[in-house]
Amino acid sequence: GLGVLPRAMAALGAYRCIECNGEATELYRDYQRGVLRISICKSCQKPVDKYIEYDPVIILINAVLCKAQAYRHILFNTKINIHGKLCVFCLLCEAYLRWLQLQDSSQNTDPDDLIRYAKEWDFYRMFGIASLEQTSFFIGIFVTLWWMTPEMLKGKSDFILLLKALLLSTYGKLLLIPAVIWEHDYTPLCLAFIKVFVLISNSQAIRVTLNLNRILPWFAIFFGLILENGVVCLFQKMGWNV
Repeated sequence: GLGVLPRAMAALGAYRCIECNGEATELYRDYQRGVLRISICKSCQKPVDKYIEYDPVIILINAVLCKAQAYRHILFNTKINIHGKLCVFCLLCEAYLRWLQLQDSSQNTDPDDLIRYAKEWDFYRMFGIASLEQTSFFIGIFVTLWWMTPEMLKGKSDFILLLKALLLSTYGKLLLIPAVIWEHDYTPLCLAFIKVFVLISNSQAIRVTLNLNRILPWFAIFFGLILENGVVCLFQKMGWNV
């Protein structure tokens, strides 16, 4: 119930209604002696954030289902600050997958130290390539949104919030590891589904953060993919196996 609310939530601040995206000054009111009441949104007359009394597992399930309410709860009404670490870990997962595929294509089993060093360098190279591709993908999204909706990205805080939302919404890449560990004939199909899921999560994050319709986020993602694929083509022309 409300008794398990994090202490950070008790302070007054700028929150969002998870139903209508309206602003709210508080998520709940403390009447002391253990009596708490969830605040009601003045715009839609619904609870500002029903998820504050939900178990984290339920919130995670709703986020996996890409529910806008769960995304608003996570982005606006919590103090989550793991986007940087999550981004690095997701990139490591992607780099490991590419490195593993690169090793599978190589038949050299020489245990020489030079060979082992080369394989280790390949992993760092894959991490760098994955980082550049994701950066170009985000740049494509930012440029498109700034060009089409400049009023939504006026200040530095707007860009930071959108970047945080995009980084958090890439959590689907964590599924790359179990997809590789439980390798089977359908692994390529699984990887394709993971890619689609991450793009859907990115779209929902953009939509919730900037309060847009469903079309514009996908338009931005489309241009982000074009720029990302352009980087991939550049690496391939340089003779790098990506």
